[in-house]
Amino acid sequence: MTHENPSQDPTSRAAHGRQILDAIDGEAGARVIDSLADIAPELGHQVVAWGFGEIYARPGLEPRDRQLVTLGMLTALGGCEPQLEVHINAALNVGLTPEQIIEAFLHSSVYCGFPRALNATFTAKKVFAERDLLPLA
Repeated sequence: MTHENPSQDPTSRAAHGRQILDAIDGEAGARVIDSLADIAPELGHQVVAWGFGEIYARPGLEPRDRQLVTLGMLTALGGCEPQLEVHINAALNVGLTPEQIIEAFLHSSVYCGFPRALNATFTAKKVFAERDLLPLA
């Protein structure tokens, strides 16, 4: 996966963003974008073109580091379990281990509290079960 940003052409940004989305999120990301087609296609376009074509394409952080940051922010926000599910899968796709993901959620408990850390951990448990990665210990 390349982190080079294509020209500022919106079509190129969207195409590049879709490549990055597919490389990181796989089918889960595509399902999110596809689910917006009949209600908010522009939101789906912005997620792909701006979120992935611009922000995720930046060279300053590696994909695994971006996912750690994303997991921490979604945990802190709370109520983002569907998005956490997608990004836990993405974190695994870009090389984070289940143990590292759980450690990130344990670490987040200090800053955003046990309820949010527990919700994130139970979301991870669901993803890990679906990917046959349990038990961890």
